[in-house]
Amino acid sequence: MTVLTEDRARYWLDRWDRQQEHYMPDREERFAVLGDVLDELIPRPDPLIVDLGTGPGSLATRLVARFPGARVVGVDADPLLLGLADLARGSARFRTVTADLRQRGWYEALGLDRAPDAFVSTTALHWMNRPPLRDLLAVCGEVLAPGGVFVNGDHLYEGDAGPRLDTLNRALTQRRAARAGVARDEDWAAWWQAVEAAPELAGLVAERAGGFAHEVTDRPSVHDYLAFLREAGFAEAGAVWQVGDDRIVVGIR
Repeated sequence: MTVLTEDRARYWLDRWDRQQEHYMPDREERFAVLGDVLDELIPRPDPLIVDLGTGPGSLATRLVARFPGARVVGVDADPLLLGLADLARGSARFRTVTADLRQRGWYEALGLDRAPDAFVSTTALHWMNRPPLRDLLAVCGEVLAPGGVFVNGDHLYEGDAGPRLDTLNRALTQRRAARAGVARDEDWAAWWQAVEAAPELAGLVAERAGGFAHEVTDRPSVHDYLAFLREAGFAEAGAVWQVGDDRIVVGIR
């Protein structure tokens, strides 16, 4: 039996970063801007941050490196991505929790010792339909520490308010990817195909099989995000960064 080592897990996570850049040519800038938001709005030196849909911990790793006093708790429902994150990136300052953000009880499963200062997410919540997203943001607004923030970076859409703008934004992202040279990188489907064929990942692949699926039938727009944040009690909500259809949305409690 082939054993998954820490080095091999890091190989797959490095490869994950490259395939994500296929869709997000400005991914590192998005991470940096998200960190800038926390730097500007969270005054304490030891913030407690919850990473929603943490996947393999790409955002969490960057936040731990940027904020030496921070603790990050990452929550996700994908056992394969969490398994890679735990082996390659787990530490006293970054731990993961298995929970489905679409189901009640996800926040209680985190086992936090105090109210979080920030909820963050990147390239994850677009998998949610509008009703569970509204419920998720309601929980975030209820449990955040005073002055806390919600920050989400993702491909967000105008929806019915701007179908031609949606088409334009997607085209602008594709043009940016072509200029950056990342359009030639391995894509999502190719990465997963390689993962499923890797002997060292057979156990995690088997754990994932049959129990994890996304089906988006009621996709939220950027306008839904802002409305849901205000409904959840956030005093201010808006988009603070955009390249094509790639945006960062912030809610300030």
